[in-house]
Amino acid sequence: MLKYFFSIVFLLATTLSWSQEEDRQRKLEEQKARIQEEIRQKERLLGEQKKKEKSVVKVVAQQNEKIGLQVKLITTTEKQKKVLGNSMYINQVKVNQLKKDLATLKGDYAEMIQKSYKSRSEQSKAMFLLSSDNFLQAYKRAQYMKQYSSFRKMQGEEIKEKTAQLEQYNNKLSVQKKEKEKLIAESEKEKQDLEKERLEQQRLLKLIKKDKNKIIAEIRKKQKESRAIEKQIDRLIREAIAAANKKAGNTTNTTTFVLTPEAKELANDFKANRGRLPWPVEKGALTKRFGRQPHPLEPSIMIESSGIEISSEQGARARAVFSGEVSDVQQAANGTATVVIRHGDYITTYSNLGSVNVSKGQKVNTKQTIGTIFFNSFTGKAVLKFLIFQNTMKLNPQSWIINM
Repeated sequence: MLKYFFSIVFLLATTLSWSQEEDRQRKLEEQKARIQEEIRQKERLLGEQKKKEKSVVKVVAQQNEKIGLQVKLITTTEKQKKVLGNSMYINQVKVNQLKKDLATLKGDYAEMIQKSYKSRSEQSKAMFLLSSDNFLQAYKRAQYMKQYSSFRKMQGEEIKEKTAQLEQYNNKLSVQKKEKEKLIAESEKEKQDLEKERLEQQRLLKLIKKDKNKIIAEIRKKQKESRAIEKQIDRLIREAIAAANKKAGNTTNTTTFVLTPEAKELANDFKANRGRLPWPVEKGALTKRFGRQPHPLEPSIMIESSGIEISSEQGARARAVFSGEVSDVQQAANGTATVVIRHGDYITTYSNLGSVNVSKGQKVNTKQTIGTIFFNSFTGKAVLKFLIFQNTMKLNPQSWIINM
């Protein structure tokens, strides 16, 4: 009886463990699908860029992004293989245990049948009962024969059940082995693709080295444009704070919002959603991170990013990451627009918009379209620059946006 109890405990433990492994596998599949979609997007952008052959610098930048995604894809596939391997190990342990249990049951059952046969050859059941000394003994013998027969039947059923379980786990292992073989093949192909991309990048980098001064000049020009936009955004933030405080009847020269109870509640709601805010575009890939970092093409040049950049496709629309009020809409010197949305004492800004769907003072909801991102036909990109502030302090959007 104790043996069967431990078998049940073992089955429950392995079933729970297997369920957890399946959940991890599902999450990794979702992550893998997202990375693969980003790679497909990079391939589209890269294909368009190669056709134009106008800017090797841009091609290498996109190639860099794609290589980074391919490395992530290979890592994810390796994790999948590990999770699947763990699940296969658990199932194999269960198969081994079932085989052992079946061998024991079949041995016991065979011994019981053999004893029963010998007993029938020596004396009949009737003689066994009639040879009783008294009625009570005859009754007990009859009960013993009944229980013995019932136990034999129970053992037969258990053997049948264990055999079915063994077949089920063997089938599961067979499926998992095929999945693992598929993952191994995928991993090898991904590594080959990565190697091809790296060789292509090396070829392009050699071309770039021929005109390094021109590249550096282009990078610095873009940095200058970026700093000009950031200065404009900083000015917009300070003006928004001053205008809001003046409207509230506070004329004190301050760089922080004076919050009404309603604005304070909105700010608290925004803060409570840290790490869960939606992306400011429906579909895209993160192409510039927050903070100080070496330029992807020229490591000797350090760039400072006060927000993030997300690359998307032509016609991509920017959307509000949280409900709030449009505090300003400004046109940049290059003709693109910036929308500033206030959420209490938090502010989100959306730059490089080709067209705008909202106006100053308008209330907006989470995921509401606020404009279309400007598409640069020369680079083949629609890039949104997104920033988050608390008053005048710049925050890292990567820690606020979900799955970034």
